[in-house]
Amino acid sequence: MAKSTASPSAAAVRQRGVTMSDVAKHAGVSRTAVSFVLSNRENTSISEETRARIIEAVQVLGYRPNAGARALASRRSDWYGIVTEIVTAPFAVDVIKGAQDQAWLDRRFLLIAPSDQADAVGPNQGLEDAATEKLLEQRVEGLLYAATFHRGVHVPASAQEVPTVLINCFDADGKLPSIVPDERAGGRVAVERLLRSGHRRIGVINLDPDIPAAVGRLEGARDALTSAGLELDPDLVVAGYATADGGYEAACQILDHPDPPTALFCLNDRMATGAYDAIKERGLRIPDDIAVIGFDNQELIAAYLRPKLTTVALPFQKMGALGVQTLNALTAGQPILADQQLVDCPLLERSSV
Repeated sequence: MAKSTASPSAAAVRQRGVTMSDVAKHAGVSRTAVSFVLSNRENTSISEETRARIIEAVQVLGYRPNAGARALASRRSDWYGIVTEIVTAPFAVDVIKGAQDQAWLDRRFLLIAPSDQADAVGPNQGLEDAATEKLLEQRVEGLLYAATFHRGVHVPASAQEVPTVLINCFDADGKLPSIVPDERAGGRVAVERLLRSGHRRIGVINLDPDIPAAVGRLEGARDALTSAGLELDPDLVVAGYATADGGYEAACQILDHPDPPTALFCLNDRMATGAYDAIKERGLRIPDDIAVIGFDNQELIAAYLRPKLTTVALPFQKMGALGVQTLNALTAGQPILADQQLVDCPLLERSSV
């Protein structure tokens, strides 16, 4: 049987928690020498043989630096905090993945504090404050604040103690930088796709008309039609309020118009599922008789409808990565490009157009 490389005393030390003094004793050097080696301090007289003994002692004893003490000493923790309600959302979790992947590339780490939003404008202030305070107690160097859907939010005042960047939302008080989808460009690219297929009469199933996504996507649709010398018929714009049932009812109203459209632009994928039902009830075929295009790219919907839904994707992963990049610039004291950065929403071709 192979013998353990750690001595009995090393095993005992590991159980009670290894200190820098334990490493120094095991390597037969001073604690100062250990500190210099572990902090990669240059211009010291420590020999390579001594350095190797210290590294070996660290590995044998299983020493881990005290992150809290190191953060206090250096005023750097290498941690960012993210306050978000999206931990259980079916598709917006890509914000976390994008931020996490970028942070890892930058040798940063994320602490995630789940939150809850009471409404579309103001957060549950008590919970938001508690989540932010808990992250600040861990001495995070910056904060990300991410929302499930594009809207204005009120961020706890304590968030301004460190650089803070908002993702998929914007500061209703106008003080903090944000990363948001370019809703208008996304609406334009959707309708341009329908125009390229020869459609000239296009119906729009809208979201709640007052939210930023609805305003921007509808403006983009009008931009595309105007560039083609066309106008959007107001009779063919009906709100479905983001639900499948709402999409069904809106599609019924549009399709029963005396002069119905040959294409529907649904401002989210859930409404498109309702529109599919309304279309099939009328004996119409997608895309032969009528084309349908969605928005969001909720894969559990878009990829499993029949025919599969052509849609515009919200760039959650890219927004998360850009949020970390922006925090990196802010924590380094560098200027950022703009108070609000817009991220393109790509078109995903499937079979419904």
